[in-house]
Amino acid sequence: MDDSEPGEARRKTVEGRAGTAAEAPPDAAPHRTADAPGDAVPPEPLLTNVTASRGLAQWLALHEVSLAFTSYQTGQFFLVGVRPDGALSLHQRNFVRAMGLTGDSQSLLLAGLAQIWRFENVLAPDQRANGHFDRLYVPRRGQTVADLDAHELGIDRAGRLLFITTKYSCLATDSAVHSFKPVWRPPFISRLAPEDRCHLNGLAMHEGVPRYVTSVSTSDVVDGWRDKRRDGGVVVEIETDRILAEGLSMPHSPRLHQGAVWVLDSGNGYLTRIDPSSGEAERVAFCPGFLRGLSFHDGHAVVGLSLARHDGVFAGLPLQEALEAQRTEAWCGVQIVDTSNGDIVEWLRLDGAVRELFDVRVLPGVRCPMALPTFGPELASFITIEAPDRPLAERGWHDPT
Repeated sequence: MDDSEPGEARRKTVEGRAGTAAEAPPDAAPHRTADAPGDAVPPEPLLTNVTASRGLAQWLALHEVSLAFTSYQTGQFFLVGVRPDGALSLHQRNFVRAMGLTGDSQSLLLAGLAQIWRFENVLAPDQRANGHFDRLYVPRRGQTVADLDAHELGIDRAGRLLFITTKYSCLATDSAVHSFKPVWRPPFISRLAPEDRCHLNGLAMHEGVPRYVTSVSTSDVVDGWRDKRRDGGVVVEIETDRILAEGLSMPHSPRLHQGAVWVLDSGNGYLTRIDPSSGEAERVAFCPGFLRGLSFHDGHAVVGLSLARHDGVFAGLPLQEALEAQRTEAWCGVQIVDTSNGDIVEWLRLDGAVRELFDVRVLPGVRCPMALPTFGPELASFITIEAPDRPLAERGWHDPT
């Protein structure tokens, strides 16, 4: 993004096309390799105007982090960082129904319509792609799970992938043979069926252990959660099957942070902190949108916001009443909240084609990331080689184990 005049937010228009990047030059390889060819002929672009708070780039640089977030509504994956000149970098790729997102500075996992993709950074610390990207995430594995309505993801201590399959109302892992392997189901779900009974959606991991989930209701009939959107939401402790908190409105994105359970009380519009012993809930900050996606860094919560729908599943929620009471409108984007006082310190807003986000992650130690698409000439022509365990001139088979 170009620097704006003092006192103004920074603005940019991006196009949502398969395999495009808002800030990346055409070549996607590290600076010492040849330029990669462009993508195939794209469909008509989806235009989105992006506005950022004047201090967002500085905040990211000061904390040495980047942001990643997804939009299942437009099928897009965004990476936000800072270029060497201090300008904000916004890079995007298209993934059909991009939803759950987890990972770190080296690896990212992203849930799509029928696959869960694993991306690996291929750059060494001293390498830069296109002169300024310090991370280049390349899709290396795609696990086909079929359309399970996979929501949030996690990795356990053994390195096993965990994910919420909302369609089957359970926590699952992947399988080498089958679409998924059930790991746990809520105590109020009597059997696994492709019926989205309770709208199980969020997963809180802590030190490689799945700890909490969020559900819109405790219904045990097909699509039964829709009648309980206003106040039927619960947070469930996995180990004990205990309902930690109830009476929430369409809760999402549970997280464990600083000894508390945090959740997005989405239908009310609040970032909420819950005492894990008593279940007592405290509203920390109101954000003007339907909340999904939560990540923490250094006393700050990074929250994803979506436009509230006036019809369908979001109609009649307390969120709409709160927006009207505060004489404001919902918006789509990311807000950074000071968890000590609930202040919104920085933000990024999207207007246009992108209206809903799903997951948000902070990438610590990453300054300016980008990613390759999962198909097309750009990926096909991008080749990297891992160094062998020993010189190939040494004859004989070497077993690395």
